[in-house]
Amino acid sequence: MADSVVVQIRRLPHAQGLSLPEYMTSGSSGMDVYAALTEPVTIRPGEICVVPTGLCVALPPGYEFQVRPRSGLAIKSGVTVVNAPGTIDADYRGEVKVGLINLGQAPWIVERGQRIAQMVLSRVWTAQWREADELPVTERNQGGFGHTGV
Repeated sequence: MADSVVVQIRRLPHAQGLSLPEYMTSGSSGMDVYAALTEPVTIRPGEICVVPTGLCVALPPGYEFQVRPRSGLAIKSGVTVVNAPGTIDADYRGEVKVGLINLGQAPWIVERGQRIAQMVLSRVWTAQWREADELPVTERNQGGFGHTGV
């Protein structure tokens, strides 16, 4: 059984009647989130739309939610999360909203209650910088974009 973390969640009035984020299978790492729209919204090809979920969360310190595309939606319709993965920080208390972009060929209609993205709870580590005159050498070293070939 996987570890779990308690996350406080507040449902806003426009999310009444919608499901809370949920794991669709016992092995899912992401919870599907739903559009809390009052009326359908059309996203034309190339357009970006911010879709409300009607939810606010209080994550414990040291955690984030990563907002990721739903693979079926992205592959079938070309609709994906524009800043994937989006981050919901532990100190954010506003409404979770999802920036969607239509990379497909046809307009796509977002309806109330539609599954629009998934959220993955992730542990976050903070970095402490230590300046150095030289860094340890590796096999790759400074090899950048395309350094291993096509």
